[in-house]
Amino acid sequence: MINLKEFNYGELERWVRQQGWKKFRAKQIAKWLYNKKAGSYDEMTDLSKEIRKYLKENTELNALELVTYQQSKEDGSIKFLWKLKDGHTVESVFIPERGHNTLCVSTQVGCAVGCTFCFTTRDGLIRNLTTAEIIDQYIQSQRFVGFEPEKRISNVVYMGMGEPLANYENVKKSVQILTDDRMLGLSNRKITISSSGIIHQIRKMYEDQSFPQVRLAVSLNAADQETRARIMPISETNTLEDLMKTLNSLPIKTGYRIMLEYVLIKDLNDSPEDAHRLARLIGKNKKRYKVNLIPFNPYPGSPFERPDEKRVNQFHKILWQYNIGAFVRWSKGKDISAACGQLRKKEMEFHIKVL
Repeated sequence: MINLKEFNYGELERWVRQQGWKKFRAKQIAKWLYNKKAGSYDEMTDLSKEIRKYLKENTELNALELVTYQQSKEDGSIKFLWKLKDGHTVESVFIPERGHNTLCVSTQVGCAVGCTFCFTTRDGLIRNLTTAEIIDQYIQSQRFVGFEPEKRISNVVYMGMGEPLANYENVKKSVQILTDDRMLGLSNRKITISSSGIIHQIRKMYEDQSFPQVRLAVSLNAADQETRARIMPISETNTLEDLMKTLNSLPIKTGYRIMLEYVLIKDLNDSPEDAHRLARLIGKNKKRYKVNLIPFNPYPGSPFERPDEKRVNQFHKILWQYNIGAFVRWSKGKDISAACGQLRKKEMEFHIKVL
């Protein structure tokens, strides 16, 4: 059966007309799906009974089923475990922040990139998520937290399970739905796609006129090729030198600086020498980048450790001395394994609340 959340607005309009209905029905359906975030077809009261009956019998409304959730006692973050139609599971995280709320969404079941410091990659790649499965993480998370103005999810980061640009078409369509004013209507500036650095896909995204311009974050994690290849095998074919050449050449609009994500790992990439090396790598392109320093988030069986706060602050200070815009992100949701690099497709452990 077709899930209507697979369609961007143009596709939804075409599908509506194929059913022999008038074009304005697409606007009505989109309103219920995305503005009202309806949980059933019966709620769509301005559609005729015949249309609602047809939709019930021939389409699916929900792509996910909420299995469990955990809420952090430290910062209020909520980690959701969703069950897909084929029985696989993925996670997403609601993050309350000062003045806005962010949702971290997954794009794949597992991940094939193989970063050695990331828990998600332990399961390998099972499959890509569909457009509907990506979008439904947003819609059902919003339903769960409520519709009060202060609960509105205004920011979406593609930083959950998987490499977003390895699921290019479905991610693109989900971004179209998120940013279309006739659908979810989020600001392009409030959406960030994080990539491990697949060079040809990054170029493709910037050259693709149908891909709404959103923010790009790139997992750098080392300022030399040897270290980066050690912890990110993708760097063997997408070298640090080629990656930086590509990023330095991208057309960047004002206010759309590229985020360089740098996970700080004790005694691996966190020394003052590493900080100076990173500054030299950025060089004269300081206005093009922001650096997001993320102290490593441990997970069961991890061979790595988090550096202490003094070491993190020293690294940060050195970048500032070069006038490089950098900040430290002490990840939220650590107490529920919802922080950066901790998501995994298995059932959650400890203190699980089952709905």
